[in-house]
Amino acid sequence: MASLDLINVQKSFGPIQILHDISIEMQDGEFLVLVGPSGCGKSTLMNIIAGLEEPSGGMVRLQGRDITRVAPAERNISMVFQSYALYPNMTVAKNIEFPLEMRKVDKASRKQRVQSVAKLLQIEHLLDRKPRQLSGGQRQRVAIGRALAREPQLYLFDEPLSNLDAQLRVDMRTEIKKLHQRLKATIVYVTHDQIEAMTLATRIAVMKGGVLQQLGTPNEVYNKPANTFVAGFMGSPRMNLLKAHLDPRGSGLSVSVQAGRAAGVQIDLPPEVVPPALLAYANQPVIVGIRAEAVTLAPVGHVPSLLQRFFDARVEVIEPTGADTLVVLELGDQSFTARLEPDVPLEAGQTARFLVDLSKLVCFDAKTEAFIG
Repeated sequence: MASLDLINVQKSFGPIQILHDISIEMQDGEFLVLVGPSGCGKSTLMNIIAGLEEPSGGMVRLQGRDITRVAPAERNISMVFQSYALYPNMTVAKNIEFPLEMRKVDKASRKQRVQSVAKLLQIEHLLDRKPRQLSGGQRQRVAIGRALAREPQLYLFDEPLSNLDAQLRVDMRTEIKKLHQRLKATIVYVTHDQIEAMTLATRIAVMKGGVLQQLGTPNEVYNKPANTFVAGFMGSPRMNLLKAHLDPRGSGLSVSVQAGRAAGVQIDLPPEVVPPALLAYANQPVIVGIRAEAVTLAPVGHVPSLLQRFFDARVEVIEPTGADTLVVLELGDQSFTARLEPDVPLEAGQTARFLVDLSKLVCFDAKTEAFIG
């Protein structure tokens, strides 16, 4: 395996700039997921790493070696495509073996490697079949097996699960995670699915409009998003973002959630949950972020702890999901979602008392939308 360095990578098609100075350092054995909406540049960046596109500027280094202008075949990188890209006239064994044959690996070593990979991926019983005889999940395993057979320094996965149905995506996601844990391989993985990103990655690179918005662990990206775009994109349901105002309150601050003409909600923040950076925003508007699971239905007679506060809100929509219930709450002209227990005793139109965990509350600059604390 190997390290990968992207240094100020740029890409333009004519006057249109697709990638803007992307810099990422990957350590040996990392699983990096590039995530973002369609058109954000993640696949273009993947193609530059693979050598299928040339950057307009910047450098790509693999294990310290500059490969920016090196041909794809000379990069020692394997890629798994969204379309599987299997040869329809070849058996599964031949599909896995073919890249080794092209690299002039001797026949005995090729056969041994095919058997080893097939055993690892549990596709030994499929080796004599043709791709048309396989299910989508089986084809994806073969595509992964073909990449593994080469034993490259770096693996690239370009939205490999997007053609699979929902349950099979979950199963294959687990298999890919197990594979990484066994092989300790260095992997770059492209997806638009933020759940895939959260479950697979050791680090996530969130992109928008060709700009790297945040690079961090799943925990960092989820709990301390760099800006409101990351906050809204990562997580299901997305982080609640509410217009608010910060006011001084003793040695702490008070958050007043704006609610149009209706009465808003005012929540006092004790000094323990006020980061120093937030104090500079006293008497200013902010955007408050709170995850759905940080809001719960207040138990009758509950006495809130130092890091909890009550508030009342009107129930707008109830969405049972089986494992839990998503409840859309209304504060004047703003709404937000709470993740509550299944069979929660609420009805649409009802006003109820809720409890918010202040340790999970974050704030963003109202103008720049950047994370404050």
